[in-house]
Amino acid sequence: MESAKLGMWVFLLTEVLFFGGLFVAYAIYRAWHPDMFIEAHKALDWRMGGLNTIVLITSSVTMALSIRSFQLNRQKEGISLLVVTLLCALAFMVVKYFEYAHKFHLGQLPGKFYTFTGIEGSNPHIFFSVYFLMTGLHGIHVLVGMGVIAWLILRARKGHFGPDYYTPVEVTGLYWHLVDMVWIFLFPLFYLIG
Repeated sequence: MESAKLGMWVFLLTEVLFFGGLFVAYAIYRAWHPDMFIEAHKALDWRMGGLNTIVLITSSVTMALSIRSFQLNRQKEGISLLVVTLLCALAFMVVKYFEYAHKFHLGQLPGKFYTFTGIEGSNPHIFFSVYFLMTGLHGIHVLVGMGVIAWLILRARKGHFGPDYYTPVEVTGLYWHLVDMVWIFLFPLFYLIG
């Protein structure tokens, strides 16, 4: 159990460093093009980002409660909470799909694929490149988390977790909390700070 936790913390440290580098890139590009970032962020729908924030915070709570349920030998409750966590993750991805589909339709794509003409200022494609890179990588992390949570549900249905053994649920919870925390930083940086 202790080895698994240590291994997960080391892995999470590498993830923090990875996303930290991306946040530094965001800060540099924002410093170089402040007016363009202000104008381009208006193209994002803060309500969709806010909804996704609520969904992910809820999923963090249900993940933590599922760990506690297995610690207390409440198998059905733990499984139900894992299912709710998975459904919240699915809701996040559905909202992100609609958000991305709208951006693709308008031509607000990264780099040379940017064709939208409705944003004032030069180089709005830089904003959308950083946006798609950071939110896309975050989305990949959500998908990985969904796969692991689905695996946990299958194992929990077979009775593999209880007060004596719940380590996989706990280390997955650590990963899931990091994914949620990254979004808590992405949401204001892209959707709110103008």
